[in-house]
Amino acid sequence: QVQLVESGGGLVQPGGSLRLSCAASGFTLDYYAIVWFRQAPGKEREGVSCISSSGDNTYYTDSVKGRFTISRDNAKNTVYLQMNSLKPEDTAVYYCATDGDYYCSAYEYHRWADFGSWGQGTQVTVSS
Repeated sequence: QVQLVESGGGLVQPGGSLRLSCAASGFTLDYYAIVWFRQAPGKEREGVSCISSSGDNTYYTDSVKGRFTISRDNAKNTVYLQMNSLKPEDTAVYYCATDGDYYCSAYEYHRWADFGSWGQGTQVTVSS
C-alpha cells in the first residue's frame, strides 16, 4: 500500500519546538517533491512548506519563514519539518503530501487540487 504517514505532533508551549516526520511506505520518496500542509479548525488547508526531490529547493509560507525548516533523508525515506519558536496560531493538523512531481511547482502556484491523497495527519497544539 502506497502511503505517507505523519508523526511527531503534540502539545507544546509557545516558543517551543517540535519535529514532524513524514514517512513513506510502499514507494520511494527520492523522486518526489513533498509538501507539508496544515489545517486549523474552521480554516482552509494551507500549504506550509515544500522540498524538491533533490532537496536543493525549499519553500515556506511567509508566516513560518525563519522558524520552520523542511529537510529530507532519502535513505530513511522520510521528510521532516522542524518547527521552532512555535506560536498559538501554528495550532493545526499537519499533513504531508506529494503530487508526484520532482519540483515544487504545484506548491508555488497553489495548485492544491493536484494533491489527491491525504493521510491522517498529526495534531500540533501550541498552548500555555
